[in-house]
Amino acid sequence: MNNKILLASAGMMCLPAVLAAKAPKKPKANQQRPNIIFIMCDDMGYGDLACYGQPFISTPNIDRMASEGMRFTQAYAGSPVSAPSRATVMTGQHSGHTHVRGNKEYWSNSNTVKYGNNVDYAVVGQEPYDPAHKILPEMLRDNSYRTGMFGKWAGGYEGSASTPDKRGIDEFYGYICQFQAHLYYPNFLNRYSRSMGDTAVVREVLEDNIKYPMSGRDYYKRTQYSARIIHDKALEWIDRQDAKHPFVGFFTYTLPHAELAQPDDDILEGYKKKFFVDKTWGGQPTSRYNAVEHTHAHFAGMITRLDSYVGEVMAKLKQKGLDKNTLVIFTSDNGPHEEGGADPAYFGRDGKLRGLKRQCYEGGIRIPFIAWWPEHIKAGAVSNLPFAFYDIMPTFCDLAGIRNFSKRYTNRDVPGDGFDGLSIAPTLLGNDKAQMQHDYLYWEFHETDQIAVRRGDWKLIVVKGKPKLYNLANDIHEDNDVAEQHPDIVNELIDVIKKEHTDNPMFMVSLPYMVCKLPKKSFVPTL
Repeated sequence: MNNKILLASAGMMCLPAVLAAKAPKKPKANQQRPNIIFIMCDDMGYGDLACYGQPFISTPNIDRMASEGMRFTQAYAGSPVSAPSRATVMTGQHSGHTHVRGNKEYWSNSNTVKYGNNVDYAVVGQEPYDPAHKILPEMLRDNSYRTGMFGKWAGGYEGSASTPDKRGIDEFYGYICQFQAHLYYPNFLNRYSRSMGDTAVVREVLEDNIKYPMSGRDYYKRTQYSARIIHDKALEWIDRQDAKHPFVGFFTYTLPHAELAQPDDDILEGYKKKFFVDKTWGGQPTSRYNAVEHTHAHFAGMITRLDSYVGEVMAKLKQKGLDKNTLVIFTSDNGPHEEGGADPAYFGRDGKLRGLKRQCYEGGIRIPFIAWWPEHIKAGAVSNLPFAFYDIMPTFCDLAGIRNFSKRYTNRDVPGDGFDGLSIAPTLLGNDKAQMQHDYLYWEFHETDQIAVRRGDWKLIVVKGKPKLYNLANDIHEDNDVAEQHPDIVNELIDVIKKEHTDNPMFMVSLPYMVCKLPKKSFVPTL
């Protein structure tokens, strides 16, 4: 997947640059390695930010990041759902190679613990990352970076071989389990802190929350709001950093994922007035989410609240004098959801793209991606470079000065181990001529039994074994299946799937069938 070719640009029309700026400065060989803050929110669609065309929701801080940095129009998540998308960031492998390819949960009703009068699971979490395969925080910490993670882990259940304390994280606070992270007023959060002397991940019980039930109207009497608590821990961690030691922070915030719940403050009240005619979601018997009023106001408020957190991160970096040597990334783990009363259609949240979370159509995997790094990234730049989350690892290693990371960290004792990404550092630094590009990008997802390949403007979607072909240059919404007109292209992309897919019995997908090109009929005259 590492050949040099130029992909034809496809897709959304670029917004004009907001600010004119000087050309970015290239880091010198002896310059201090950059700090990195990687902010990944949860289920934000391509069109959810004002700088990507959202008309209803205010996001001034993230918009400023875009105007002062680089906005990407063809950035892709690693998967259309949370755990495997995060896995591609951490492992540098696409979802045909990486071990975690779905939201496999570990919890059981037969193994519970009580918090007040609330029953909760004694062990929670997802399928662990393969401990034999090095992940990104381990690589960076091996090379003297201080590492912090605040938000969702989703890379292994409690007590497994893959929890933050065992995978290169110095300080963690948030949710080990993404299933637990569906609630903003939980019974507990997880912590691991080397500075506090922790030897493993522990639970911190939220004593004010457990006074009230987890469902019904009294749930909203809970006061310990997890998003704010986690964010404050992230700010405290930045406060402990200095210019002498490089650091990397993974801020994996749960906003704006369901549930639709948050403090009833000025942010929410402002949107209640804006969306005077709003919806009510009455809940569902099988849903973990509580009934909620003012669904539009809640969703918009969650994004604006997240935007305010981003602003506080930027302000903290500036206060500490760390802003000029810190690369800040903002992105989302996958496309928009429609859970817990969320209404993506109302907000046009697919950004005119087809599909939602759990789908390999563009709406499920194309995501906002903004990079900000003063004096190095040109202000107001817009990039059409197609890339995916498994390119994050080589990019960060490149900027951190970790040379030949693939050879260094490939485990020769594990058959097929390796990495799929390419560094996008040249693009970030304004050196497009030096940017290598993928022959193709690859995704697969077992829950909806879908596989996707993008090569240039061509996009192949395989749904339950049936291949469909789209040309993104003139069909960004993927409405017109042209597989019958281009069987040769279909078969070439099917060959890519056969090359890139490795079987994983936990996350099975249906491989596509070849499309045969029928020979032209011979003309036989009638007598």
